[in-house]
Parts: sequence; structure tokens; C-alpha cells
Amino acid sequence: MAMLTSLGVLASKVPALAAPGYGLAARAHVRADQGVLMSEVDAAELLKAMVPLFRIRPVIEDSCSFGGSWESPHAPNGRGWAQFHMVTRGSCVVERPGLSPQRLEAGDILLLPHGDSHLMRSEVRGAAGRVSTEIRNGVRQRATVDAAVDTELLCGRFLFETSEENPLIAALPDEIILRTAGEPLLERFRRLLLDIRDELDAGRAGSEMVAADLARALFVMMLRDHLTGQASGDGTLSLLQDRTTARVVLAILGDLARDWTLDEMAEVAIASRATLVRAFQKRAAVAPMTFLSDLRLAVARKRLAGTLDPVAKIAHEVGYASESALSKAIMRKYGMRPGALREPGSQPRAVRSDTSSQYSTS
Repeated sequence: MAMLTSLGVLASKVPALAAPGYGLAARAHVRADQGVLMSEVDAAELLKAMVPLFRIRPVIEDSCSFGGSWESPHAPNGRGWAQFHMVTRGSCVVERPGLSPQRLEAGDILLLPHGDSHLMRSEVRGAAGRVSTEIRNGVRQRATVDAAVDTELLCGRFLFETSEENPLIAALPDEIILRTAGEPLLERFRRLLLDIRDELDAGRAGSEMVAADLARALFVMMLRDHLTGQASGDGTLSLLQDRTTARVVLAILGDLARDWTLDEMAEVAIASRATLVRAFQKRAAVAPMTFLSDLRLAVARKRLAGTLDPVAKIAHEVGYASESALSKAIMRKYGMRPGALREPGSQPRAVRSDTSSQYSTS
């Protein structure tokens, strides 16, 4: 089910993935207790192919200097927003509704890809102290009053433009915590954040574009560290973490109009047909040809809703032999004609259920 949901958010940017070399390197780390982990080479190849899907607008919001007992609540963000907190000094706790509190310490980066509600607070519980706020260089400087500072954070958000079309973002978990204490990676992340802030503050020609590119680089670095440290995921993300299935997924994304057969997919995967089918079933509980069909329909749906291209043209671009063939497939899948998908408000969408929060905005 997770795979089908994330396929439903694939978008018009799929043709941009015309990568000539979508094969992943045949190296991976192996742990007896976790199985095969994606190597940095694998992740680099994967991200190289996926990066064209990212259009990110950064917002550096808060530079926090806290001490004593404090709380910083955050309401859920709108669709397409991800929130992050980088602990540069000290430690704190993050609470999310219905989940156990988690401790964060200097070097940890919390990324909430879907912008869920959460509460950042001190480890020490008690009456929260007063927090002063002033704007400096476009960033809120937040500090506790009458308490020695022992914790510092850099906080902000990423806006994923056309996020519904990005399969990787949709497949990410609700929470990612990167532990970078004692590694040079933390300083690189911090420096990138400051560079983004400086570009946005400067207001020079092209600053917004430079800041967006830096934000994309920062997010890709975070994803790379997450992918290389995870043994498995759900749905599409899980398919992208396995070398065999990832080769096929990226090949299909690069040439969706091709008349794919199971034999051709197996050749791309460098595996037998039986091995490929087992890999798809294990990773996403779906057959390779079903994955292809669902992907084609997801892309066609987006093209219909977002462009005025003729149905026949869209049918050809996503691999259907005729307008009639695509129309019948859309009717079977979505219960409506292609033309109905072009009517405002008629396009089926996956809606996140956690739209309310027990916390208020700080």
C-alpha cells in the first residue's frame, strides 16, 4: 500500500531522468543483523538520477540559544514543507504526538520530511522560562531570559515545490535523525545553512537561485547519509535501496514510453526473471509489471491535471499504444474519464491524516 501511495505522487518531472547510466554500482556494506546496506557509491548513483526531481526553496528561520527549562512548539506545516533542527551545542528532546520522546545532542540533525507537528524542549522539566525574540539578518534570534545558555540550534524549513510528484520525498519516513557528533559532516551542514542564509540576506541578482541550489545540495547530503545508514524502507524507497530493483526503477523512469518486458527488466537488473520478481515482492509486495503499470498511470494522471497536452500525446509518452488504451486504463484505475482529471478538484490525491496538532506555533 505504501508503494502505491508513493507512486501516486510521481510527476511531470519523470522525463527529466534521462540518465544514460542508471545502473548502480555492485558494492554494498553487509551487516549480519541488518542485511545489505546501500554503499555510498550506490547512493551517489541513485541520487544523481533522482536529483532532477528536487526543486527546493529554503527558509532559515531560527537561531536558538536556550538554557534552563524551555519549550518550542511547532504546528504541522502545509503540504510540501519539511522542517529541520540542527543541534550545534548541548542537548534537547523532541516530542511528537503519540510517540516516545527522543533525546538529541550536539551533532544531531532532525529532519521531518512531511512537516509533522512536534515539540522541542529542554531535558530539564519545569516551568518554561521566558524566551526573547529579535530579528537579525532576516533570522529570528531566540534566547531564554535569565538562564545560562547551554543549548544552541539552527532551525528552518525546506519547501519542496511540486512535492506531490516526488517519489523519493513521498516515500521518506516521518522522521529522520542524523547523528554526526565527532564528524566533519556537522560543520559542513552548518556551513551550508549559513551560506544559504547569507545568500537570502544579500538579495543580489541570482541569490534566490543560488540559495535553492545550496538547499538542494544540503538535502541531498542528508538523504545520502540516511540511505547509506538504512537497511530497509517501505514501498518505493525500499525499491530504491536494493541494487536489483533500483536499477529497474531508474531505467523505467528514464524511458517510460518503452515497451518494457519482464525479460528486459531482468536484463537491466542483471538478474533472472524469477530473482527480479522475488526482489520486487520482497521489497514492495508488487510485481514488476504491476509497478510499471501503476507508475505509467500516476504520471499520466499528473500530465492530464497539469498540462493541456492531447490525451493521445500523453498516452504515447507514458507507454500506451493509443488514447483509447490509456482511457480504459484510467477508467479501471481511477473510475473516471481522462477529461475528468482535468477538472479542478477532481484529481485523486493522497491526503495525510495528521493535519491537526496538539501543539501551537511558537
